[in-house]
Amino acid sequence: MLSFLLSRATRNTTRRFLNPSPSSSFSLFNNTAIVSSGFSEDCSSKTSAIVPSVNQVIRSYYWVTPNNYLSCENQKSNFNLRFVGRFSTLSSSKNNDDREKGELLKEKDISWIDLYLPRYTRPYALLARLDKPIGTWLLAWPCMWSISLASSPGHLPDFRMMALFGCGALLLRGAGCTINDLLDRDIDTKVERTKLRPVASGLLSPFQGLCFLGFQLSLGLGILLQLNNYSRVLGASSLLLVFSYPLMKRVTFWPQAFLGLTFNWGALLGWSAIKGSLDPAVVLPLYAGGVFWTLVYDTIYAHQDKEDDLKVGVKSTALRFENSTKEWITGFGIACIASLALSGVNANIGWPFYACLTAASGHLAWQIWTVNLSCRSDCNRKFVSNKWFGAIIFSGVLFGRYVS
Repeated sequence: MLSFLLSRATRNTTRRFLNPSPSSSFSLFNNTAIVSSGFSEDCSSKTSAIVPSVNQVIRSYYWVTPNNYLSCENQKSNFNLRFVGRFSTLSSSKNNDDREKGELLKEKDISWIDLYLPRYTRPYALLARLDKPIGTWLLAWPCMWSISLASSPGHLPDFRMMALFGCGALLLRGAGCTINDLLDRDIDTKVERTKLRPVASGLLSPFQGLCFLGFQLSLGLGILLQLNNYSRVLGASSLLLVFSYPLMKRVTFWPQAFLGLTFNWGALLGWSAIKGSLDPAVVLPLYAGGVFWTLVYDTIYAHQDKEDDLKVGVKSTALRFENSTKEWITGFGIACIASLALSGVNANIGWPFYACLTAASGHLAWQIWTVNLSCRSDCNRKFVSNKWFGAIIFSGVLFGRYVS
């Protein structure tokens, strides 16, 4: 009889989890909630936890994946929960602190994708990393620098062109992530940070990912066709870098350099979209500055995965530099600022640019000197902060060109 009651309670709780309300609370058996605490990867065992709680608020719902924490297709029991989620205790009894120390679930952060997008679109949104906009910012800033630098002295940049490049950055970054996940699906399953990506986890098949890639590239082509002929050819040539970059970690310790060449192509394309040609004296130092900047932030980022990279046999500058990383990225930071300064001088830009460049130098120095390369969360925090570096440089170019 007790077994029957527990089974019914678990099924009822599961149904409530699958249709959660951010403000909902629950209590079972005199303020005791019965939840599944997880399954082993092969679904051969299960455990449950009885957690006393008062007004415990649940924020959870996700989708089914064959390799995920609470997805067990072959588990023949009432605990066959068909979701992956995160329990966030927003308020609880003071008396249950000790019992809540146990791990209920491995955390999966809830984003706007989980809250607002239809269920069938979520895997594709995650494949394009729409929940992590930092990549789009890092791709877009060199474009914005270049468009602003190409504007006439005393005038604001072409905002239509900036909007066009912003959309292009979003699409191209998403396409790059899709290519990366398709090529790296076997590697991603072995890396803690990436094993839940849609293709690696089996949520999307490689064919579905390929179809989505075609959709992304078609939209990107529509944006490219809005530009002049010179820029169309220049933009199309960047696809060689986009497709080859994910393979670089297999053959060289410098994949971050190839990422820099790819992510900063907009420094060339933005200028050509305005001027119809390239001025090497201005755009090449701007491009080089962006590449050196990428070597700084992506080397910091790569330190998050260095243990996993060693296990699976892929390469990175984090593994190449090891304990000398800060010396190397300090050199890259100096080269970045020097290149940007040279580009500004050759473009005859006004004094606000150099004031902002000084501020950006301080931001870059703060990153390099304070980052804890042994702490994954700190590496990620410093990496994400680079959106502000890009914004500071953009402000300098914008106001420097306006007053020149």
